Amino acid sequence: MKPESSYSFADTLARLRSSLEARGFRIFAMIDRRAAAHSVGLEMPPTTVLSYGRPEGGTPLMQAAPDFALELPLRLLVREGEHGKVYVTFNRSVELHGKHGLPPGDGRETRAGREDHHQCRGRDTND
Repeated sequence: MKPESSYSFADTLARLRSSLEARGFRIFAMIDRRAAAHSVGLEMPPTTVLSYGRPEGGTPLMQAAPDFALELPLRLLVREGEHGKVYVTFNRSVELHGKHGLPPGDGRETRAGREDHHQCRGRDTND
């Protein structure tokens, strides 16, 4: 999914991080792709990957399907597009069900952060 945010890049990223942490998610990494591009003399609009999860939720999924570790921790991409529009890109939990041998329907941890995505974008959607 790639919905548009109602907030600026910095505000969207801060709201997502705050909301996830308030719900007990651990932020494992924030990867600033723009800074990486600048480090090699390339230009790129603000683009950050937020990696997050809960070991108590993700570990049982990886125990059930060890190769599912490729999908965890979960990730969100916040990026600024043309004309300053901000997008939050993420995989819907249904897209992860059954991947890497995970039993279909066993996507508890992958669903848990979805409400945060909607709330921090400033839009109500039904995905």
